[in-house]
Amino acid sequence: MKTALITGATSGIGLEFAHRLAERGYRLIVTGRRTDRLEQLKNDVNVPVEILPADLSKKKACLALLDKLNDERIDVFINNAGFGLAGSFVETDLDREVSMIKVNDVAMHILFKGILQKMVGQNSGHILNVASSAGLLPGGAYMATYYASKAYVTSLTRAVALELKEAHSNVKVSLLCPGPVDTEFNQNADVVFALKGISPQKCVSAALNGMDKGRTIIVPGRIMALGMALQRIIPIPIVMKLTARQQKKKLG
Repeated sequence: MKTALITGATSGIGLEFAHRLAERGYRLIVTGRRTDRLEQLKNDVNVPVEILPADLSKKKACLALLDKLNDERIDVFINNAGFGLAGSFVETDLDREVSMIKVNDVAMHILFKGILQKMVGQNSGHILNVASSAGLLPGGAYMATYYASKAYVTSLTRAVALELKEAHSNVKVSLLCPGPVDTEFNQNADVVFALKGISPQKCVSAALNGMDKGRTIIVPGRIMALGMALQRIIPIPIVMKLTARQQKKKLG
C-alpha cells in the first residue's frame, strides 16, 4: 500500500486531499494542530491513518516530524499547511506575519527538502507544494506579506522541478496555484473574497489531474488559468493596481 503525507489536513484543501487519496487506496499520514479533526478524518476513511499532530510554525516541530518519518516510505507528499493575512502592511500584526512566514515558507521549505531527499533516495515519489495564484503575480497590496510568502513557494518549486528534470530523476514536483477556494482560509485571514471561489473538491480534482499528467504548475479553473496567462503580457504596474483593487475589496 502506498503512503501519502498531508500537512494541514484538518480542513479545506488538505482535508479534501486526504479523502481523495484515501479513495485511491493510499495509507495516510496526516498532520495539523487540531487533533480532534484528525481523529474525525481517521474515522471517516477506510484506509490506515497515522496522526502526527504538529505546530509547523515551530522549526523544532518540523524537524521532529521529519525524524518520525525517517523509516517511512512516502509516495505522495501534499505540502499544504499555510494561512493568510490581509490589511495595510503598516497596520498588520507583526507577530502574526512572522508566524505566517514560518508556516508558509520555513516549514514548507524544511519539509519539502526533507521529504524530497527521502524520495530521491528511493528514486520515486511526487510532491505537491500548495501555493496560490498570488505566487504567480508580481505582488499584492493589502496582502503584501502573504503574496510574498507564496512567491517564495512558487520560485523554489519551479527551480527544484527543473533540477530534478535535468537530473533525469523519477521524482516529480508540482505546484498548486489556486485562486479563491471556499474554505476556512478567508475566515482565518479576516477577508471576504472579491471573486467567487471554487470548491475544495474542484480544486483537488484539478490538482490530482495535473499531478497525474506530470504538470509542474497547476492553476485550477479556466477563468483563473486565463487570468494568470493574461497577466504575463500586461505591464506590471497595471497588474499591481488591478490586484490592489481586488485585494482592497476583500477587507470589507
